[in-house]
Amino acid sequence: MALMEEGAKEIAQTVIDAAKGGDLSAARLVLERLAPPMRERPITISLPDTQSTDGISAAQQAILEAVGAGELLPSEGVTLAGIVESRRKAMETKELEARISALEAKK
Repeated sequence: MALMEEGAKEIAQTVIDAAKGGDLSAARLVLERLAPPMRERPITISLPDTQSTDGISAAQQAILEAVGAGELLPSEGVTLAGIVESRRKAMETKELEARISALEAKK
């Protein structure tokens, strides 16, 4: 670790000087360290209640429309659609469990 720290200040200053001198690669490196690109952002979207299959379908439609209108980035739409799909799978699992329990109770 001490070896890495040795000369770090001078190296950083050299990169900064190169960026100031017009070296675009150095400038990009400096800017990426000063203000790293955002990976995610908070988003707000009103979705219908997802406690029914109709609600889940409506939520998926709302997400699709928001992406189409440019209110959400496509990657954000994919993430939200995945969350809604997880909700649908959970509901499906619950319904299957209830059906199996009902069949077992009849035996």
